[in-house]
Amino acid sequence: MFVVLLRFSSRRDQAAAHMAGHNEWLRCGVDDGVFLLAGSLQPGLGGAILAHGVPHDELLQRVQADPFVAAGVVEPEILEISPGTVDPRLRFLLD
Repeated sequence: MFVVLLRFSSRRDQAAAHMAGHNEWLRCGVDDGVFLLAGSLQPGLGGAILAHGVPHDELLQRVQADPFVAAGVVEPEILEISPGTVDPRLRFLLD
């Protein structure tokens, strides 16, 4: 499982120009079953994604395809988590 942090860069002012593509990229990640959730980092720092069921290299390629990343609007960071203790509702994360 991974947490992807997308922190705004000095090019944040260009976000509006790439928002439609970024939103489509997010929808594809959810539709493909890779992104479990996505949301904003508060207060207005960027975004975060919880990803699952994909190897690191494949996730890295997917993140690099984000229009925000490609345009330098955000700087990505991928953190890998090895779940050990899990609420029963999230047991699928151990698979």
